[in-house]
Amino acid sequence: MITIPVVLKDKNLKPTYARKNDAGADLRSPFSALIPAGKRIFIPTGVHIQLPDNCVGFIVPRSGLAKKHGITIPNAPGVVDSGYRGEIGVTLHNLGDEDYEVQEGERIAQLVIVPFVQASFVEVDALEESHRGTGGFGSTGKD
Repeated sequence: MITIPVVLKDKNLKPTYARKNDAGADLRSPFSALIPAGKRIFIPTGVHIQLPDNCVGFIVPRSGLAKKHGITIPNAPGVVDSGYRGEIGVTLHNLGDEDYEVQEGERIAQLVIVPFVQASFVEVDALEESHRGTGGFGSTGKD
């Protein structure tokens, strides 16, 4: 486990894990807001974090909101780089047929902290052959 320094506009907005060993910490809405059907809104979460070097925060949708109401995050996963110190914000998109009212304190997204390595990109004339080759979407022949 790593320790992440956090600055909060309200102590009730602290990211929390619902269960032991969950990957995503819940982010909450600091206010109520209406998301009309087919529209999107931006919600600043009141959370500022300081990630360690070589870690990234991914902002991902909550599966329950997607399943029950069609609420998702259009740029998922959103990326929080380790050098970013601003407020974490979440864009929510209502793909459902009905308006959705986000409640103050409601869990609206999850923050997943992931270690990473940076790559050095080297230009070459050709790439090594592989079993998959250049096959992309649908290349396995299975739907």
